Amino acid sequence: MTPDPRYILLFVESPAASAAFYAGLLGAQPVENSPTFALFVSPAGLKLGLWSCHAAEPAPIAAGGGAEVGFPVDSKAEVDALHARWAVQGAAILQAPREMDFGYTFTAADPDGHRLRVFCPAPR
Repeated sequence: MTPDPRYILLFVESPAASAAFYAGLLGAQPVENSPTFALFVSPAGLKLGLWSCHAAEPAPIAAGGGAEVGFPVDSKAEVDALHARWAVQGAAILQAPREMDFGYTFTAADPDGHRLRVFCPAPR
């Protein structure tokens, strides 16, 4: 059996606050929501879990800011549109849209400092 990673788990201070933040960005509600955990499932099946750093077992070594979640899109216009929308919704913008060696991108942060990178890959 070959492992097939399809689940991202972020340790967060407040699952309720993080779930509200991600619901706004993703335009979807969590499929599971409790005081210590929230879960989103993308249309492609990727799961994004938000687990309280105070309830996780074993306790995480570090909480917040230790991960980057990538959001690939099909065009530079989509990068710019998401940048504008996320900024209005209160996401901390860490890097404005710009060209990099892998494509056109911007980076935001969630309430716990996890990086959220939206990018349109460079043509190959």
